[in-house]
Amino acid sequence: MKRKILTKLENWKNSKNRKPLIINGARQVGKTYSIIQFAKENYENYVYINFEINEIAKNIFSDTLDPKEIIQIMSLTFKTNILPGKTLIFLDEIQNCEKALTSLKYFYENANEYHIIVAGSLLGVAINRNSYSFPVGKVETITLNPMDFEEFLWANNQEGLAKKIKECFEKDEKMNSSLHKLALNMYDKYLIIGGMPEVVNNYVQEQNIIFAQQIQSEIINNYISDMAKYSTNSESVKIRATYNSIPMQLAKDNKKFQYKVVQTGGTATIFGASIDWLLQSGIILKCNKLIDTQMPISAYQDLSSFKIYMSDVGLLTLKSNMSYEFLLDKEESNNTFIGALVENYVAQSLKANRI
Repeated sequence: MKRKILTKLENWKNSKNRKPLIINGARQVGKTYSIIQFAKENYENYVYINFEINEIAKNIFSDTLDPKEIIQIMSLTFKTNILPGKTLIFLDEIQNCEKALTSLKYFYENANEYHIIVAGSLLGVAINRNSYSFPVGKVETITLNPMDFEEFLWANNQEGLAKKIKECFEKDEKMNSSLHKLALNMYDKYLIIGGMPEVVNNYVQEQNIIFAQQIQSEIINNYISDMAKYSTNSESVKIRATYNSIPMQLAKDNKKFQYKVVQTGGTATIFGASIDWLLQSGIILKCNKLIDTQMPISAYQDLSSFKIYMSDVGLLTLKSNMSYEFLLDKEESNNTFIGALVENYVAQSLKANRI
């Protein structure tokens, strides 16, 4: 499926001031697939190392941080020539190998002719917990989000409709009523399917919302597994409770996040770290209230008053237990939770556009 990040990766490859590239993002937003697709289309060959499943690969970085030695060891280990500008080195789940992350500094300083991309689903969590030696200023960072509505239309063979929507917006023109109904129908489906690539791909292939929701359920279960794997037992309980409270938080008339909804007597002291964990993992989005609209906006945030959304609206729809038939029924359009889904959609769209 076509992703906008491929254009960003091409710009990175052709940049004169190219640095090792870190791609952040929640699990299963398509990082690995997109990078490998990019490697196949733009390089003669590539070396792929996944530190989550390849423990032996960590040994490559255990004895040296010298890029030239690392390249030589990689070449012998994977029986392939690693050539500057012609081979892409892709290190996946780098949060599981601290020395590999540190080595990026030396690749930039001493071997910048080699093209190297790393990805990490929980890199922010790992750095926060383990005091990693992060190569500040020596790397470029991109965040990959779930597919936005335009990418969703592309995947569903509706590139013409996506182009028409953009054209009408830019020219401030009314859309043809039949096209508008089609656009709204696709939008309603997006609220259910969301933008997780595997879910979207399954829906495109099968045209079955139930099958797609089964994959969404697996993704949520994987997120919950990560909460246990990358935190202590007591922390994981709080993180899970905070995550599970999101539909209830958004169902309230006042959608400001309230710790007491997570647990009676809940406070920022108890659950503040849980919100930070979910943010660092890319699972949620956070929107702070503004006390003033002057610039710069970041200087006028009320950090004690905020809303939390899920990074993917389709996962919110599933987690809320709202049936897709109910959502697609226009007679039920006055349901207040639909407003919460729309808010989450807007938050997700703004995030996808770096706003």
